[in-house]
Amino acid sequence: MNTASKHLIAPSMLAADFANLQSDTEMINASAADWFHIDIMDGLFVPNISFGFPVMSAIAKHAQKPLDVHLMIEKPDRYLSEFRDAGAANITVHYEACTHLHRTIAAIKDLGCHAGVALNPHTPVHLLNDIIADIDLVCIMSVNPGFGGQKFIENTYAKIRELRAMSAGVNDNLWIEIDGGVSLNNAEALLSAGADVLVAGSFVFNSSDPVSTIQQLKDVNPEVKFL
Repeated sequence: MNTASKHLIAPSMLAADFANLQSDTEMINASAADWFHIDIMDGLFVPNISFGFPVMSAIAKHAQKPLDVHLMIEKPDRYLSEFRDAGAANITVHYEACTHLHRTIAAIKDLGCHAGVALNPHTPVHLLNDIIADIDLVCIMSVNPGFGGQKFIENTYAKIRELRAMSAGVNDNLWIEIDGGVSLNNAEALLSAGADVLVAGSFVFNSSDPVSTIQQLKDVNPEVKFL
């Protein structure tokens, strides 16, 4: 990443009001957010089911910013083209769900999307060493995937620093995204460690003023980066 560039904020639509999805989508459009984070869960890879193509397409119809799609599903290769067609700009798959990860990443790029890999909290960063040059984004899960509103896992900072060091000189344009328990209490420390993209769900949508909360996350400006 260019260290002079500004970090990105990606509100997670999993925490939106599904009865007022168009309204919440338009709120994100009007805010300082950069991406819509779309969590897809199949009830198999994670113990929860979120939404599928119809809901995602409804969001895409009104979204004026890129859709950052996080597939928490088994055998994601089956649906890559459908997610692209439903509006995905970025498609992130889980390391733990892909038997042939390099082939999956190549397939995502062939569709014209940015390709990402997500890591569960117990999955070490060094397992991406052989593919780090080929991916656009790494999503470090700072909670166990499947549910919103969980407590942030402190080991996340060490994983960010390790990943940033591993990608230096190999993939300097890599986005490091943090998903889970992000708030104003830890945003500065996450960015200082080397994160580029902050996913925030409950913290944004449960606030009394989501637009202001997004702006506050966007305005975080750590004095030192990559501690």
